[in-house]
Amino acid sequence: MKILVIGSGGREHAIVWKLQQSSQIEKIYCAPGNAGIAKQVECVDIPANDFDRLIHFARKNEIDITVVGPEAPLVAGIADHFESQGLTVFGPSQKAAEIEGSKVFAKYLMNKYNIPTGKSEVIDTPEQALETAIDWGFPCVIKADGLAAGKGVIVCQSVEDAKIAVDRIMLKKEFGEAGRKVLVEEFLQGEEASVFALCDGEHFQTLDSSQDHKAIFDGDQGPNTGGMGAYAPAPVIDDEMMRRVESEILKPAIAGMALEGRPYRGVLYAGLMITADGPKVLEFNCRFGDPETQVVLPLMKTDLVDVIKAINDGKLSEIKCEHYQRSAVCVVMASGGYPGAYEKDKEILGLDRIYDDNVFVFHAGTRKEKNKIVTSGGRVLGVTAWADTLEEALKTTYAAVGKIAFNGAYYRRDIAYRAFNRI
Repeated sequence: MKILVIGSGGREHAIVWKLQQSSQIEKIYCAPGNAGIAKQVECVDIPANDFDRLIHFARKNEIDITVVGPEAPLVAGIADHFESQGLTVFGPSQKAAEIEGSKVFAKYLMNKYNIPTGKSEVIDTPEQALETAIDWGFPCVIKADGLAAGKGVIVCQSVEDAKIAVDRIMLKKEFGEAGRKVLVEEFLQGEEASVFALCDGEHFQTLDSSQDHKAIFDGDQGPNTGGMGAYAPAPVIDDEMMRRVESEILKPAIAGMALEGRPYRGVLYAGLMITADGPKVLEFNCRFGDPETQVVLPLMKTDLVDVIKAINDGKLSEIKCEHYQRSAVCVVMASGGYPGAYEKDKEILGLDRIYDDNVFVFHAGTRKEKNKIVTSGGRVLGVTAWADTLEEALKTTYAAVGKIAFNGAYYRRDIAYRAFNRI
């Protein structure tokens, strides 16, 4: 088979890495890819939002399946465009992807189908948003309705925080049209975790749970980022909790999407808060998470190609997703200053010093410049290791991080701390 992977981040590098392990693959392309992906497969210089050129490339190169990584092209309808041209694509339709594209729609779905979540109110003016936040009391959460690269959710501890959040989202339009509406939402107490469900429109199977670290600084301090590291599985979701996630959240969500005329085919990401009352949904996403994919896919034993084919054929119930009994840890190395302004084009040293078979460095914001690999984004690398125990995986990951350097490199030093507290 020939496969085209769309995207350029660490998630897409992990998808390429996993697909390469299948005996069914003849060739993989990635558009546009990055410096790390280019060392493994052929990258083509086509942006993820240029649907016409991507379709032309897929036809010309007789691509069997196109796998879409990022949320923006999915929300913009890339799956529909490909399918209208008779091309097979792995990813939800535009109507189904609205579960991430609009937090207002996601809340409507959850409320209608009795999926546990925090109470919320949809607001379309800055004045009303601030007034509602004050009425509700603090802490509360203010969320941009649309896509905001993982940074559109702001926890407010005071009136001043709420003023800043409303100003950033609705007045300064920091996230563009995503902030035209906001949700003022109940602050849920508990521990966050993520679960990916592979769905064929009717049936689903879950992958190992994981836990992201969104805040930039240790101890979950500072502004949110796209994710500074992850580990899997997350002990906060034991077997009983996973059964509750499946029965109380995933099953009604997938059934509800079908009833709404939006059958969900692809990866459904449930961002959860595990509260004293059980699991509640913080958000749904329409694709693999980043950096959670970098720890979940190394734990997946089943051939990803088999799963994708079963989903596209509506036969997911006929196969079983199996997992390795091990743990994985990913530490993100970011550019200094991220998630604010940061410099680019810093040479990355030490990538050739990683020899361990249980370690892989997934590239995110990198590009090749002559004979060097340099930084080109906020999140630069996702250094990942897997082992029989979480402690061993963590130790191996940080040992690998210590061999890599670039000017201004920053990473959190407490990834997986909640797991060890719980253990």
